[in-house]
Amino acid sequence: MAVPGTSLTAADLARIDGQLADTDRLLDQNYPGDDGSRQPVHTVYIPADRFTPSLAADWGSQALATAAAHGGLSRLGSLLGQDADLAGAVASRVETKLGTEPIEDLRLDFEDGFGDRGDDAEDAAAVAAASAVAAAVSAGSAPPFIGIRFKCFEAATRARGLRTLDLFVSGLAAAGELPAGLVLTLPKVTTVAQVQAMDYAVSRLEEIHSLPAGRLRFEVQVETPQLILGPEGTSPVAQLPHAVPGRISGLHYGTYDYSASLQISAEYQSMEHPVADFAKEVMQLAVAGTGIRLSDGSTNIIPVGDNVENAWQLHGRLVRRSLERGFYQGWDLHPAQLPSRFAATYAFYRQGLPAAAARLRNYVEQTEGGVMDEPATARALAAFVLRGVQCGAVGAEEVLAFAGVGLPRLTSLAHPRLTTTSK
Repeated sequence: MAVPGTSLTAADLARIDGQLADTDRLLDQNYPGDDGSRQPVHTVYIPADRFTPSLAADWGSQALATAAAHGGLSRLGSLLGQDADLAGAVASRVETKLGTEPIEDLRLDFEDGFGDRGDDAEDAAAVAAASAVAAAVSAGSAPPFIGIRFKCFEAATRARGLRTLDLFVSGLAAAGELPAGLVLTLPKVTTVAQVQAMDYAVSRLEEIHSLPAGRLRFEVQVETPQLILGPEGTSPVAQLPHAVPGRISGLHYGTYDYSASLQISAEYQSMEHPVADFAKEVMQLAVAGTGIRLSDGSTNIIPVGDNVENAWQLHGRLVRRSLERGFYQGWDLHPAQLPSRFAATYAFYRQGLPAAAARLRNYVEQTEGGVMDEPATARALAAFVLRGVQCGAVGAEEVLAFAGVGLPRLTSLAHPRLTTTSK
C-alpha cells in the first residue's frame, strides 16, 4: 500500500515555526523545569543574634534528648501511626540524621524574629552574622543551606532591610567565596515591583563584589493576600517568575501573617485552613514548570512541657499532609520539632518506595503491569524516589534493588532535560 504524501510545504512549516518562535523562547527560558538539585525538607528560623557555629549540632542533641525522654524515636513513629517495622526503619535513620545533619536549611532572622532594636544593634548583628556564617561554613559545621531573612520592602522598613542585606552579603564576600547554599529571603511581598527592586539590589551587589550574574538568588515569602489576588483582579504571584526570570529560588507560604490578613481568628490560623490551601494552590500553579521550589509554612504548636506528644502528632500529620500535596519543604521553629519532621518525612518516602519503584521498573523495562504509566508519570515516580534518596529516607542500594536503576539513571528519568546518562 502506497504511503500518502504530505501536503504542507516547507514554506507552511517555516511560517508555523515563525508564529511559534516567541512561544518556543518562553518555554525554553521561563519554564526550564526543576534543576534536579537537592531541596531541603525544612527551613529552621532563629533570631539572627542567636546563631553560633555549633547551633545545628546543639539542636540535634536537644532533639535526641527530647525523643529519649518520651520513649525514643521508635515510639515517636508509633505515635505518628507507623507500624513496628516502619517505625524501626525510620527511627534508625532519624537518629543518624539528628546526629549528623539535624538542620538542612537555616535562616538567621532579622525580621519578626529580631524586631526593631535600633540601627546600631542591627548593624552589629548583621556584621556578626556574616562573620559567624563564614566561620561555620569554613569549619564544616554550617547546614548545607544557610542565609538570612531581612526586613520587608514596605516604606517603613525598606532602608533597614536593604542595609542588613548589604552588610551581610558584603561581609560574606569580604570573607571569601560565598557559601554554596546561600539563601536570601524577602518577606511580606505585596507587589511585583518589590521583587523587581530586590532583583536590582542583588544585581548591584553582584556587580560591586564581582560575583557572577545570577549568583544571588532569593526566596519570596507569600504572606499577603495582595500577592495572590492583585487590585486589578490578576495574580501577581504568577507574574513573579517572568518579571525576574531565573532569580527567584522559592516561594514560602507564611501561615500566620497570611491568615491574620484575612481576619482568621488566632485559634483557627493553620497550615490546613481553607484560605491556606487556596493560597498554596495558586502558588503551585504560578511556578509550575519554572524550577521555583515551594515551601509550606509552620505550626506554632511546639512540643514542650506536657504537650510534647500531642504536638508531635499534630506536626507529623501536617508534614505528611504537605508532602502529599506537593509541598516538600516546611518551616520548623524549635529543636523538638526536628524528630517529628524527619520521622514523618522519612515514613512518607519509605512507605511509597515499593510501589513507586515497581512502577518505575515496569516503565524502564517496558513490562506490562496493572498501571500503564506515561513519560510524565514516570518522571514524577523517579522524582519521588530521588527526593527520598536526597533527604536520607531511603538508600541508593534500596532503589537499585526495588527499581533496578542506579542514581545516575534515576536522575535522568526524573529530569530528562538535564541528563542523558544511563544506569
